[in-house]
Amino acid sequence: MSDSGSIRTRTVILGAAALLVVVGVIFFLVSDSAQKAVSARAAEAVGNYAEKMMEENSIMEVIPVDVRQINDYIFQATGISNTVLISTQEGNVVFDTGLAIQAAKQKRMLEEVAPDQPVTHIILSHSHQDHAGGTPFWAEEGSEIVTHRQFPEEQRYLKQLEPYLYQRNRLLFPWMPESPPEVGFMAYGHVVPTTLVDDYSSLVFEQGGVRFEVLPMPGAEGADNLTLWLPDEKIFFAGDFFGPYFPQFPNIFTMRGEKFRKPIEYIESLNRVLALEPEMVVPSHLDPVVGRERIREEVTRIRDAVQYVHDQVVKGMIEGKTVYQLMDEIHLPPELDLSQKHGKVSWAVRSIWEYYATWFHMESTTELYSVPRSAVYADLVDTAGADRLTQKAQEYIASGKPVHALHVLEVTLESQPNHRAALEARREALEILLARAKAETANSYELRWLNHRIELTNQQLGESRAQ
Repeated sequence: MSDSGSIRTRTVILGAAALLVVVGVIFFLVSDSAQKAVSARAAEAVGNYAEKMMEENSIMEVIPVDVRQINDYIFQATGISNTVLISTQEGNVVFDTGLAIQAAKQKRMLEEVAPDQPVTHIILSHSHQDHAGGTPFWAEEGSEIVTHRQFPEEQRYLKQLEPYLYQRNRLLFPWMPESPPEVGFMAYGHVVPTTLVDDYSSLVFEQGGVRFEVLPMPGAEGADNLTLWLPDEKIFFAGDFFGPYFPQFPNIFTMRGEKFRKPIEYIESLNRVLALEPEMVVPSHLDPVVGRERIREEVTRIRDAVQYVHDQVVKGMIEGKTVYQLMDEIHLPPELDLSQKHGKVSWAVRSIWEYYATWFHMESTTELYSVPRSAVYADLVDTAGADRLTQKAQEYIASGKPVHALHVLEVTLESQPNHRAALEARREALEILLARAKAETANSYELRWLNHRIELTNQQLGESRAQ
């Protein structure tokens, strides 16, 4: 990101943060009965502001809040995350509630096109804020809030670690406010489920002539993944079960930091989806997917790709190969090729390896102790010389080995963080990796991380120039 882009991003962050402060103040000044209405109006204002600024400053692709009609009684509000309203004669069922800053607008627009009915059920696909954040705007007296049995625990650890995980998220999503909202309906972690559904079971109910089956589908997006199946309509509401893109290699590993995700659980869940034979998949990001044959073929390919990567990792472990060898060697065969814009095969390889064998790779005694390699970097620089190490890094870059170069440069820059030639070499290595990432997988997390590191390097170069 350029300096001007960084300034524009900070402008959006500061503006959104100011509005969030106003929301917090208003929340405490009004009565309990008025808090929901005030918060809804304030949240919509924050959402409108954030969308406008992001779009004007080209920070990210903004998906506008709009409404599409899926059939006579199913409506979907689009946005960064989607919300579905299923209207029956006996009340409305809501699946996922979107981000808090968009939920109020999504709710208002859905209420303009759907019949006015009480909300009997709110079904949440999982505990991430972009799927559960709008729940307080939708919940009414008597609404059943349905989640996976693991939802409260997933929400607990995400909330407890929010000060740490939030900053990791901001590195990848720099348009987020500097700190998370702590008061009112936009704060994370206040969803209290009334109905919990266990793995390998289901919640089945009928309402207004529509049959509903709430199905746990653990695996790709965490331990608390829940989906909704309408057996008569053959529509599968997927949440993030497939991720934001369909089809894609799943995000078994997530760079922003969460618990391990279990590949075998996901394979079992994919088999369960195949047995349903859906004719439409409605994800909670982007557009519905239509066509029984297409869905069957793509879900089968996803399942077989995950199984292939898993089996190749296990085979390599048994053969005594290191995790780094397997990250380099394991690739999807052409018939199983999938988009890696969200999940990346090499990262899944490492995640599976460490899920089974833990963090101790049995490659070095030092792995077992609290002294990191970086503790001796300064001594290495004193011994070899910063200029000589930088020259070696430049040789690696010239020979097409940017990661090798970064290893060497980490040693140099730990001791001399403003070494200009080393910073310039690091930027060049990162730019090579960025070009490769764009040409190969275009993985969104990798691109954001590399852009972040390039921006950080540019800032350090500016500081070194000023000294």
